[in-house]
Formats: sequence, C-alpha cells, structure tokens
Amino acid sequence: MRVAVAATLAAAALLLAGCSNDPLAAQYLAGDNKSYIAGDGSVTEIAAADRGAAVSFAGTDETGNPVSSSDYAGQVLVLNFWYAGCAPCRAEAPSLQALNAQYDGQGASFLGVNVRDQASTAVSFDDTFGITYPSIIDTDGALQLAFSGTVAPNAVPTTLVIDKQGRVAARILGQLQDKSILDTLIKSNLAEAS
Repeated sequence: MRVAVAATLAAAALLLAGCSNDPLAAQYLAGDNKSYIAGDGSVTEIAAADRGAAVSFAGTDETGNPVSSSDYAGQVLVLNFWYAGCAPCRAEAPSLQALNAQYDGQGASFLGVNVRDQASTAVSFDDTFGITYPSIIDTDGALQLAFSGTVAPNAVPTTLVIDKQGRVAARILGQLQDKSILDTLIKSNLAEAS
C-alpha cells in the first residue's frame, strides 16, 4: 500500500513539474492583467518539403479596403499579428517598418493582422509609428483561425513568413528581438524557387 501511495505521489509531482515548464501557461496563470501572452522570441522554421498547403485568407484593412492572400501570390509575405495596446508590438514596429521599406519592390510584402482594435485605433498606431503597410482588422479571429492548423499565432506579437506559394515557412513567436533574424528569413524565402 505504501509503495502504491508513494508511486502515485511521485507521478503527480512529475506531472505538475512538467506543467510548470511551459512559459506560455505560466504567463496565463500569473494573473498580472497585462492582457496578452508574450512569446519568447523563438523562431520556428519549416523546411520547404515539410510545409503544408497554402493558407487562404481574406479580410478588410484599417482603411476599409479588401485584402486577400491572392493579392500576395508569388511574393514572400511577412504577416505580423499585433494590437496597439501590446507593448512588444510597439517595440518591434520600427524594425518591421524598416524591413518593409528595405524590401519594397523586391518581392516581399508586409501585412499586419490587428487582433483587437477597431480601424481608427489601427490608423492612429500607423500614424504614430510611421507604418506604411496595411493591417487586416481581425477582431473576430477569422484570420488567426485560418493559420491555426499550420503554425498557430499563439502569442502577440507573432510574425509569420509566408513563402511564394502561400505556405507558412517560419514563425517568430513574440517580439522581434533582432531584425536581422527576420531579414534572413525573408532573404532565404526570396531565394527559393517559385
């Protein structure tokens, strides 16, 4: 009986210890009311042979214009999930805009996905940070759901690199810490055959 009780307690301790190693779960349970789960900046790359099907999406940007995946056919697309009240989103905005300007007309485009704000707030954010690329207003989560079957945008911000065929090639989970990482991901996807 003692051995069975000890084994049960040891198993429970191991199970609970395993749960404590998940940083996203720990943030959720922290109760600090920051209103978002921040990623750790980790990068997930998917080899071309292992990428799933192209992801189709459609929405409306902050100025009321329709936007869809077909608008970016044959291009590398950098898709950034964000919202205005997210401190890491504000911190990475200048780097994203700098890369957007660097790749303008070079076969790579940027598109934001605002997950919480109304259009007027997104426009104000664009004006404040000098953002020149559009953002789909995704307060209903439809665009987030479109990507959940491949590499989910589990934290805000999350940046996805979509290859020329419309497939997810990489994910940066959390704030872009060093823009050279995203720059390298863009370059490597631009270099891939169409």
